[in-house]
Amino acid sequence: MTTFPSEARFYAFRLGPKKDLRKSIIEFAEENNIKAGSIVTCVGSLEQFHIRFANQGESEVRIGHFEIVSLTGTFSNTSCHLHISVADQTGQAVGGHLLNENFIYTTAELVVADLSGLEFTRETDATYGYAELVIHSKELKKQ
Repeated sequence: MTTFPSEARFYAFRLGPKKDLRKSIIEFAEENNIKAGSIVTCVGSLEQFHIRFANQGESEVRIGHFEIVSLTGTFSNTSCHLHISVADQTGQAVGGHLLNENFIYTTAELVVADLSGLEFTRETDATYGYAELVIHSKELKKQ
């Protein structure tokens, strides 16, 4: 296993009602030229979630009121790999791969890290054929 140290700069921001959670994170990365980002924390609520469950080809959309209990993953100004867990009004939780069309209900409060010494790309891994994370060190690129 190769490890890649990096300095980090943290950003905090809030998304308001009706914003698309995933699209907004990518837009934020584009606007701030983030090449390697990570979700530090996110709390808030959704009025619709759209996720893909583990090892499934189809996704699921549910409409209602859901608490965001976890959001984790990596992103850049060109791609992301994010997982979310949400809970309904009874506390039942569900989670999976975050897709577009996850619409904020009241708020989403995020803290993200810009790993300034790294660059994330996605390349097809021959094992299963998915585009997987490839980490590049900006320091190694300079040499």
